[in-house]
Amino acid sequence: MFNISPTILTEEINKLIRSLLNRKALGLDSILNKVLKVATPVIVKDLIETASHYFTNRIILKSLKESITIVLHKEGKKDYSLPGSYRLIALKNTLVKVLEKHIANIISEAAKEHRLLP
Repeated sequence: MFNISPTILTEEINKLIRSLLNRKALGLDSILNKVLKVATPVIVKDLIETASHYFTNRIILKSLKESITIVLHKEGKKDYSLPGSYRLIALKNTLVKVLEKHIANIISEAAKEHRLLP
């Protein structure tokens, strides 16, 4: 088991939010990536405090697990009765995307540190 700190650095969250692409579809929270980027200086401390609380207490809100999945048909396919003729797109909450990237970074660093990957 890894000992992972629930401490979240402000600069890391700022960097993750800046990395979000502006022209993405909305998730259930209806927060545009562009709006989150503009609001970051005002909300970043509260966001970090809240996320740290949930990490420390191992709480995952039901609303953070929810997403919308849409089905798009791929252009130019001859037979749309085949599943491969469609593409699934999952629309996640904007804040969940940031937290998932943060967790992915932690896992990646732990894997490097413990030489778990070739």
